[in-house]
Amino acid sequence: MRYLLAILTILAIAIGVAGIVYGEADDSPGLQLLGGVLVVGAVAFGVRIARRRR
Repeated sequence: MRYLLAILTILAIAIGVAGIVYGEADDSPGLQLLGGVLVVGAVAFGVRIARRRR
């Protein structure tokens, strides 16, 4: 279960980064914002899970 959460967190970060990059190419500030929010949320979720496990 722990590895599944880690993989999902990494996947969410990758999708967020892809959204930021695609938003930059498409000149879409909304997509960049959503990608940034997804990355920050995934990192916060990962930190929360890591702290809870210890």
